[in-house]
Amino acid sequence: MAATGHQGETLADIEEEAEEMEREMESEEEEGMGVENSEDEDDDTSEDERENEAEIQRLEEQLSINAFDYNCHVDLIKLLRQEGKLHRLRKARQKMSELFPLTEEIWLDWLKDEIGLTEGEEVEREKIYELFEKAVKDYICPDIWLEYAQYSIGGMGTAGGIDRARSIFERALTAVGLHMTKGAALWEAYREFEIAILSTLQPPPGSVPSPEQEEQLNAQLDRIHTLFRRQLAVPLMDMEGTYTEYSDWADAGVPETVTHHYKRALQQLEKRRPHEEALLVSEPPKLAEYQSYIDSEMKEGDPARVQMVFERALTENCLVPDLWAKYTTYLDRQLKIKELVLSCHERAVRNCPWTMGLWKSYLLALERHGEEHHLVSDVFEKALSAGFIQATDYVEIWQSYLDYLRRRVDFSKEGSRELEELRAAFTRSLDYLKQDVEERFSESGDLSCTIMQIWARIEALHCKNMQKARELWDSIMTKGNAKYANMWLEYYNLERSYGDAAHCRKALHRAVQCTSDYPEHVCEVLLTFERVEGSLGDWDAAVQKTESRLNRVNEQRAKVAEKEAQQAQQEEVRVEQRRKVRAEKKVQKKVQKTSRTGDKRKAEDQCEEEWGEETELACKRPRGDGDSDSVTLEEQMETESALFGRRVPPPSKAEPPSARRNQQAVVESSAHRAQDGTPAEQRKDSNSVFVSNLSFNMEDPEGKLRAAFQSCGTVLQVRPVFTAKGAFRGYCYVQFEDELAVQEALKLDRQEVGGRPMFVSPCVDKNKNPDFKVFKYNTSMEKHKIFISGLPFSCTSEKLQELCRDHGTVRAVRLVTNRSGKPKGLAYVEFEDEAQASQAVLKMDRTKLEGHTLSVAISNPPARKADTKMAPGRVLGAMMPRQLQGARGKGRTQVSLLPRSLHRQNAPQANTENGTAPKEQDGVSDGVLAAPAKAMSNEDFARMLLKK
Repeated sequence: MAATGHQGETLADIEEEAEEMEREMESEEEEGMGVENSEDEDDDTSEDERENEAEIQRLEEQLSINAFDYNCHVDLIKLLRQEGKLHRLRKARQKMSELFPLTEEIWLDWLKDEIGLTEGEEVEREKIYELFEKAVKDYICPDIWLEYAQYSIGGMGTAGGIDRARSIFERALTAVGLHMTKGAALWEAYREFEIAILSTLQPPPGSVPSPEQEEQLNAQLDRIHTLFRRQLAVPLMDMEGTYTEYSDWADAGVPETVTHHYKRALQQLEKRRPHEEALLVSEPPKLAEYQSYIDSEMKEGDPARVQMVFERALTENCLVPDLWAKYTTYLDRQLKIKELVLSCHERAVRNCPWTMGLWKSYLLALERHGEEHHLVSDVFEKALSAGFIQATDYVEIWQSYLDYLRRRVDFSKEGSRELEELRAAFTRSLDYLKQDVEERFSESGDLSCTIMQIWARIEALHCKNMQKARELWDSIMTKGNAKYANMWLEYYNLERSYGDAAHCRKALHRAVQCTSDYPEHVCEVLLTFERVEGSLGDWDAAVQKTESRLNRVNEQRAKVAEKEAQQAQQEEVRVEQRRKVRAEKKVQKKVQKTSRTGDKRKAEDQCEEEWGEETELACKRPRGDGDSDSVTLEEQMETESALFGRRVPPPSKAEPPSARRNQQAVVESSAHRAQDGTPAEQRKDSNSVFVSNLSFNMEDPEGKLRAAFQSCGTVLQVRPVFTAKGAFRGYCYVQFEDELAVQEALKLDRQEVGGRPMFVSPCVDKNKNPDFKVFKYNTSMEKHKIFISGLPFSCTSEKLQELCRDHGTVRAVRLVTNRSGKPKGLAYVEFEDEAQASQAVLKMDRTKLEGHTLSVAISNPPARKADTKMAPGRVLGAMMPRQLQGARGKGRTQVSLLPRSLHRQNAPQANTENGTAPKEQDGVSDGVLAAPAKAMSNEDFARMLLKK
């Protein structure tokens, strides 16, 4: 690598030699083939080579399309190293190092490969030194520094080799000498290096050293003593052994001052030992443990130790933006060392380039430390190409850069070069947001035109150019901001501060005419202004203007209120009509039941006439065992109808045995409730829960649910709901003796009963509480939770938790199932904090599990839009056009059958501008049943759903 830092130019000679060696090895392999190996082995080898070469070409093509695919770089490097293609391997490593910081493992492999190719010449060693210098800048890794120091020992024979090795050792101790677990290895290597030098200075046995040799010998002994004393003053693991070694090595014993520093270091070690032990037993990435360790060191206040713990944490959590932000903030406010601060900022944006806040801090740090203008501009240009997640991120980074340019301008000098550069940057920022950002995000991110407002204030305040400021504000108002009162008042304040009364009056008159959110407030401001500044004619004009405007506003509000009242009245009429229809259907059902009962009684009379009294008793199916006083099943049904408020017809011969068993369960349930003495009038919703999603074929639902809820408290009654023919409907009510048992029962939600998860929810009368709605899961973005799709159906919660545990502390795992309990291939995983969830998304997305490609994203469920003034069951029906409901009104399934992809494609986002949400049109809110912008073919529709 040359002095400029470009790796490829300095390793040209090594590359040529590697290519030549590679060609020689390939030719030797070709000459030896066919004689020593069998034909089968040749075929297998060539087949593997062809497959690997095809995979290498695929990876290279993918990187030519997307050079920022980190995993693709790693796979390519591993495959090239496996195949021994050294020339292509070196190029792949260089390309990756230009885009990303390399991990400790990749750097060590690269360094070992390059060291193996060199033959010890001075020129070649310098190239390896340059590669080491690049390696130690990415991360503070003790193993890389140790490898660097040991490699430098090999150059002791060259001129200045010993001094160079000592310099590298000293830099290594400064960087990682405080590492409590790995720092001791560097100290020991440094001592062994100095002891080896001491052995070369010892005079031969029996000879008397010269004064010069005696001086060198004493100086070397002092170096070794100093190393021992420095190491014993630093809290490191196994420092007791170092103290013992020093006691044996020192002829005069350990000095008292060294012992004092050693004991104090031992105390510091004991104070930090719990954190080190927690790191040893925890699993990567150990973010929570490192956070606790960092907070503890920041309280102690030793900057070197704080820096060391931060570097250790970032080695394992290099993709956590919050950790980088915390580290850079500490360096900016505490150490303030230019090289250290700027290096940390550069590493932060290289690891997390998508985080706007890190780039913003980097720009401020460059300005704070007086870097040249072209360097700051280069960093800003890199930030624009980093690929931020939100449109607002581009607005903020532009604001930071414009602030920097504004601070460079000397406004006392008219027409300065810096001022022209500032104006050009403002113009470019507006074009960039309008073109590049809107093309990517469908919005500029600057809805309130903040950048234009700042530009207008700069022109008015510093440049005294109100004409330019007014032009900018005219442009702001034409971008959809003229209807907001706060925007007009900002303009009015600008004119009030730097303009004149005439333009203030003009701005307020336009505001009264255009404002739609707070017209009363704008009118009041205009009248107040005329009281202070205006003449009588101005006052009359203002009064006339405000009165006419407020009259129009009141008329519009009255029309809206009238329309809403008509809609409410029409809804009441529709509700009443539906109620009447239901009542008529109930009457018809009762008439049909009565006619069926009459027919059955006629058949029984006929049976009695033809066969006699004994046959009649057999037809009636007595319940008891030959008891003449036992009631018939029909009479038991009549008793049940009195309890449930409806008549249940007797079972017919054509009904299946399960229906008959359920009818028998109805009778037994009613008898049981009669024995308990709990009439229908004593039912209390506060003591009950509603249980649904039960199997329709469940036998004895009352008994099974009593057993399921027995642990929650005393169950007074279980009220299963059956159809008119005796079939179980799949839901029931469970009433407890105490209200406290309800809370315990709700904890059993989704517990399996009969092979299906039962849904347990509070028992609420929807007629008395039409707005009540139970929805267990949040529909807003949950930054600490991830959503995984594409899971194999065989995946269990335990397997998924084990998979996610590598990326953070997993608090909960929920597999999404259908009503029968079968998995859908979807899951939600909740982590301890947002940083762990973000890291899980980056590392798990597009990975494979049992041959299935996983899609991982931050949990952001689609918003549920509903009119809160209506009952939950009627929301969708009110929002859908009547013709979509069918001739029979609403169906059972109250969900939209429109694919969610269409909602995303065609439904405009409900952006809130200046505190005002988009209005509904024709009773259908934005985003619901939005029609496509143009007709789509089947091919377009399939491509959209498959996200091709």
